[in-house]
Formats: sequence, structure tokens, C-alpha cells
Amino acid sequence: MTSLLLAAAIALGQGRIANGQVETRAVTQTLEREVAGIAARRDARWLGYRITITRGRRSMDCVERSRIALEGSTEILVLARLEAGTLVRLRTTTPDCEIDAGGLPVVWLDGVKPDDSVAWLTSLINTIPASGERFERVVKPAVAALAMHEGTSATRSLVAIARDHAVSKMRSDALFWLAQRAGDQALATIAEAIDRDPDTDVKKRAVFALSQLPKDDGVPKLIDVARNNKNAAVRKQAMFWLGQSADPRALRFFEDVLLK
Repeated sequence: MTSLLLAAAIALGQGRIANGQVETRAVTQTLEREVAGIAARRDARWLGYRITITRGRRSMDCVERSRIALEGSTEILVLARLEAGTLVRLRTTTPDCEIDAGGLPVVWLDGVKPDDSVAWLTSLINTIPASGERFERVVKPAVAALAMHEGTSATRSLVAIARDHAVSKMRSDALFWLAQRAGDQALATIAEAIDRDPDTDVKKRAVFALSQLPKDDGVPKLIDVARNNKNAAVRKQAMFWLGQSADPRALRFFEDVLLK
């Protein structure tokens, strides 16, 4: 009977939730308003919903590693803990992982749209102060969850964070996740950060992000940065990642530099 209930829950999109009473409700308004309504209860509880993962991000496993799907999952569950009306923790997992709710009630939101999820996660990233426990337990996981969403709205949000967020750590993280998505917009934003971001650490993180792009995108730009960037630390970083690339174009670049 337990196996049948778990199978039914997975089919409904809830994942394998144990040790908690699950309340399923259809989303009828924006996700932000749904969360606010649940938070108004002022008790401790979890809420969750299910989102399709963008291509290239299908490698998440259950933390316990009791089951590893070689092909990975095509969806994630976004789980948020509410306490006294405040969101205090955000987690992501795959639907095949068994979730222990710790005896707390769980509100499962059915029918959350990807763009609505992007908007809610972005609002968390932009409004929660970039320090303290909530930053570590909500904001940083929100950026990672955002990066897993398919669709252009997630890319646009990451670009905006990489360009405009007041906290350099957030700009750096957004650049990293943009590199995982690749694409012309990612390359342009990463290159812009190298040229214009006022923080050298963000520039160096952007250089690392170049190294994560497909080689035909990343290697030529790394060579350009190593040759021409005005910041010595940034040039050094570009040369380091070129050395790690094992790309013939990088080897030719080093030959040119050493033989001059």
C-alpha cells in the first residue's frame, strides 16, 4: 500500500514525501501571492512544486546516493520552509528522491508555471539582504534553482543579476550559472562583466565562466582576454584556464607568447 501511495504521489508531481501530511492545492494566482497566503498561517511548514529542468542540467542525484539514475532527471522539486510567516530555507531535489518532511505539514502547489517560478525566485534574490543565515539558506539556493529552469525568462533574470546586483558575490554566482546554460546571451554577459564590472574578483569569476562554455565559444574569448585585458590579474586568470583547456588554439597562443 505504501508503494502504491508513493507511486501515486510521484504521478501527481509531489515526489516521494514521507513523515508529513501533504495538502495539495491548485495554483490560482501568482506564486508570490500563493506563498504569502501560506505564510500567513504563521506556523512551521514546507511548500513545494515541480519544474522542468533546462537541457544540460540533468545530473542532480539524491543527496543520500541511495539511487542514482544514469540519465538523470528532467525535472526538479523546489521546496521552501516557512516559519512564523518567513521563508527560512529553500531546497531543490529530484522527484525520485525520498523526502522526509520531519513531521511538518507540506503544501504541494500544483500547476506552477516556469515563468512564475522564475519571477518568485528572482524576487527572493533581489529583496533578501545579502548576509546572514537567510542569504546562505534561501538566496544562494534560489540562484541555483533559477539556473535550472528552462526558458528565456530564467536566462534574462540571470543576465540582470550578473549585470546589476549590488552584491559582487551574487554577480559572480549568476555568471557561473549563465556559463552552464551557454548561448550567445551568456557569452555576451560574461564578456561584458570582464570588461566593465568594477570588482576584480567578479572579473576573475567571469573568466572562469568562459572556461565552462563550449570550447568554440570560450577558448577564443579567453585568448582575447589573455592578450588584451588591461587587468593583470584577469590576464593571468585567462592564461591559467587556457592552460587547463588542452585546446590546440591555446597551445598556439602560448607558443606565440613564449617565442616573442
